[in-house]
Amino acid sequence: MENNAEIHGEPYIVHPLNVAYILADIGLDDDTICAALLHDVVEDTDVTNEDLQKEFGNEIAEMVAGVTKLGKMQFESVEEQQVENYRKMFLAMGKDIRVILIKLADRLHNMRTLKFLKRDRQIANAKETMELYAPLANRLGVYSLKWELEDLAFKYLYPEEYHEIVEGINKKRDERLKFIEKIMADIRVGLKKQRIDAEVTGRAKHLYSIYRKMQRDNKTLDQIYDLFALRIIVNSIKDCYAALGVVHEMYTPMPGRFKDYIAVPKPNMYQSIHTTLLGDKGTPFEVQIRTWDMHRVAEYGIAAHWAYKEASYFGKKKSVKVEDDKLAWLRETLEWQKDMQDPQEFLNTLKTELFEDEVYVFTPKGAIKVLPRGATSIDFAYSIHEEIGNHTVGCKINSKMMPLITPLNNGDIVEIITSDNSKGPSRDWLKFVKSTKAKNKIQSWFKKAQRTENIEKGKDLIDKELKRIGFSHSDLFKSEYIDPMLEKYKYKNLDEMYAAVGFGGNSAVKVIARMLQEYRKDHKEEDLEKTIEELAKSKPRKSKPSSSGVIVKGIDNCLVKLSKCCNPLPGDEIVGYITKGRGVSVHRKDCVNVKNLLTDENRIIDVEWYDESKSLYQADIDISANDRKGLLMDVLKAVGTTKANILGVNTRTSRERIATIELTLEVENLEDLQKAQRAIEKVDSVYDVRRKK
Repeated sequence: MENNAEIHGEPYIVHPLNVAYILADIGLDDDTICAALLHDVVEDTDVTNEDLQKEFGNEIAEMVAGVTKLGKMQFESVEEQQVENYRKMFLAMGKDIRVILIKLADRLHNMRTLKFLKRDRQIANAKETMELYAPLANRLGVYSLKWELEDLAFKYLYPEEYHEIVEGINKKRDERLKFIEKIMADIRVGLKKQRIDAEVTGRAKHLYSIYRKMQRDNKTLDQIYDLFALRIIVNSIKDCYAALGVVHEMYTPMPGRFKDYIAVPKPNMYQSIHTTLLGDKGTPFEVQIRTWDMHRVAEYGIAAHWAYKEASYFGKKKSVKVEDDKLAWLRETLEWQKDMQDPQEFLNTLKTELFEDEVYVFTPKGAIKVLPRGATSIDFAYSIHEEIGNHTVGCKINSKMMPLITPLNNGDIVEIITSDNSKGPSRDWLKFVKSTKAKNKIQSWFKKAQRTENIEKGKDLIDKELKRIGFSHSDLFKSEYIDPMLEKYKYKNLDEMYAAVGFGGNSAVKVIARMLQEYRKDHKEEDLEKTIEELAKSKPRKSKPSSSGVIVKGIDNCLVKLSKCCNPLPGDEIVGYITKGRGVSVHRKDCVNVKNLLTDENRIIDVEWYDESKSLYQADIDISANDRKGLLMDVLKAVGTTKANILGVNTRTSRERIATIELTLEVENLEDLQKAQRAIEKVDSVYDVRRKK
C-alpha cells in the first residue's frame, strides 16, 4: 500500500514516524522501532537490503525485508501479486513475529489517513483490513490494534451505519455514563469490604462490535443495552474468582453469558472472566475480570510475550520468538501453505483460518485442544498427530461411542480409537472435516499412498478437459507452454502435475488455462473472426432460441451447447463462450471454469434464456446423510412430491456409515430444482444437499 501521507502532501518521514510511535506504545523493543522507521526504504528508495545489513545488522534488515512487498517479480495479475505478498509476509512471521506487528502498525496509520484516498481505494483498503489485518491482530491478541482497525474499516465500508451508531450512542451517552458510574462505585465498595485490591474502570464497547451484535441478534441500537463494559483488574488469579463471587452476589448473572478464559485461555493468549449481569430495572452490563499480567496480554497480545533466546532459530544467532504453544496456528499455516499452488486458494483458506470460531475439547487426560467450530473427532485426531488421524477407526465422545462425523461441543472429552489394520483415511472425510490441518494431512496421505493411480487419473482428467475445449495434446504439450505452468505451480515435472490433478490438489482446468495463456501469446487466434463470421452466417438478425432454450444475442441458428461441467438451468445467470468449431458453449456464471474462460474476453458472447422455452434440463445433486434403513426410499419419495423427474441414482456408503446419494434430475428450471432440494433437506438423517458445480 502506498504511503497515504505522501498523497496529501506531508513529508515522507511522517508515515514511518507514526508507525514507530504505534509500536512504541505497545512496548516493542528498539530493533523493532528501528525497523519500523526503515520499513519503506527498500520499497521506495534506492537503498538495498544489503545496505541495511551493513548499516543496521541482519536482524533489522530481515524485519524490513519481511515487510517489503514483492515489487520486481512478474505476476499474472495484481491479485496474484497481492496473495504472494501475504505468503511472503507469513514466511517472515515464522522467522520473526515482529514482522507482522510492524505491518499491522503500518496498516493502522494508513487507515487513520484513509480519508485522503479516492472512494474506490478507501473501500478496497478497508475491505482488506477487515478481512485480513484485523483478524490477524485478533489472532495475535493485539486488541489495542484490532479494535481500532475494525472501527476504521467499519467507518469506510458502512458509513451510514457507522454514523447512525455514533449519533445514537451520543444521544444517550450521559444517561448510560451515570448508570455505569453508579455500578462502578457500588462494586468498588463491595470489593473493598472483602479486602480485594482492585482497579474498576468502564469503557464504551467498540462501534464495530455493537454493529455486529445488532446484525447477529437482529436488534436496533435502542435494544442493545450493554454498550458499556466494566473491567476489574486485580493482583492474582485467586482475587479474580473472589471478585467474581462479589459481583455475582451483588447482581443477578444472565444464564449462558459466563465465560472463563482464565481456566481455558483463547489461542491468542487472552485470559479473563466474562460475565453479564442485570442492573437496576433489568439493564444488562458486562464485567471482565483479570489480573494485571492478563490485562497487559489482553491489550498487547503477542507483544507482551517476548522470549529472547540465544539458541539458533532458522539459522540466527539471536532471535525473538514466542513459546511454541502460543503460535501453533502459525506453524500450521506455514505447513499447509507449502502445498498450496493456487494463490487464491491460499488466500481463501487463510481468511477462513483467521475468522474461524473455536470450540475447546479435552483429551481423556485433560489436555485442551482448540478446534474450529463444527469440527469432528477426525479433526481432533489429526490435531494430536498425523498417524493417529490416518489410523482412526472410531471415537468416544464423553465415554459414548459416536459417529466420526459428530460435531464437537465445548467441554467434550474425546477418545480416539485407532487400528494398525486401518487402510488409512477415507476421501469422504474431506466433506466434513473443518480444520485446515486435517484436510491437508488427508490430502497428503492420498497424494503419497496412491501416486501411480493419481498420475493416471490426472492424465485422464487432462485429456477430458483438452477434448472439452477443442484442443489436442500436441497443441499444448510443448515445452514453451508446459514450463511456465510447471513454474507457476512449483511442479518438478509433468508426473508431479498429473498426480496433483489426480488427487485433487489442483484442477485440470487451471493447469490447461495456464498453458493456454502461453499458447495465445504465439497464436493471435486468427480464426476468431472467422469463427464469429461463421456463427453469424451473414449479418445479425433477430435472435431466435436454439434447441437448448438459449438465445445468442445478435446471432441466429448457431450451434449452442449447454456445458456439462455446470449444467445450467433456466433461472441461472449464464455466459456464452465461442469454442473452436463447436459453436457456443453456455456456462453458469458461478461455474468454476468461467474464471479461466474470461481470460480470453474476445470469445465471451452475451446469451440469455428464452422465456417461452418448455425444454427439460438435467441437473445433478449430491446428498450426504447418516446412513439408515429406508433412507434412499425416503429421498426418492421426497423428490416424487415435486415436479422433478429422476433420471439416475448412484449411492455408496463409507465405513463410517456416511451415505452419499448422487441424483440426476430432469427439471424445467432452477425453481423446480430448488424445490426438489428443499424437499430432500427435510428427510431425516440428511445433513447436506448441494448442486454439483
